[in-house]
Amino acid sequence: MARLNVKPTRMELANLKNRLKTAKRGHKLLKDKRDELMRQFIDLIRENNKVRQRVEKQLVAGMQDFVLAKSLESDQIVQELFMIPTKKTQLRMRLDTIMSVKVPKMHTEIYDTAPHGEVPYSYVSSNSEMDHAIDDIASSLEDLLRLAEIEKTCQLMADEIEKTRRRVNGLEYRIMPQLEETIYYIEMKLEEAERANVTRMMKVKDMG
Repeated sequence: MARLNVKPTRMELANLKNRLKTAKRGHKLLKDKRDELMRQFIDLIRENNKVRQRVEKQLVAGMQDFVLAKSLESDQIVQELFMIPTKKTQLRMRLDTIMSVKVPKMHTEIYDTAPHGEVPYSYVSSNSEMDHAIDDIASSLEDLLRLAEIEKTCQLMADEIEKTRRRVNGLEYRIMPQLEETIYYIEMKLEEAERANVTRMMKVKDMG
């Protein structure tokens, strides 16, 4: 590790010791931040797996019902069933902060467009599989949004963990050793100058 190119003076030594103290404090804070980010990241990954499995189960069930329901009806009837939306969804998003990382938080409000929550088609022209398919897919909306929220948060936190890791490593393996080596060099130079000064004074005293 190459030392810093500075003059070996007591003022520079004091300055470097202050810098090393600050670097050590920053190193500890960054390690604590990295560890807490990792802890929360792992918790989110676990939740992500649970929500994803639940969403996949809901969507698979919905699509199976839909495929079966579609096979029992003509394409024209299926198109008519979905021509008019039954609900209106309003999505609002705000940013929260986790360990200095801005992450999305999504909130939805769902309104029935049909009066009293009625479906805009005749139950006679539909079938129970189609109704189940619509219910399954509609019930997965909240989990789908939570899944999107978690996955984006995980992506942002992973980026921050990597940046923090690089900063920790930079301090631990480059900056701090460089400062320590330079401090040691200046201390040796100052001790050497001190010994030389004492020797010179002794010689002057002997000459007198």
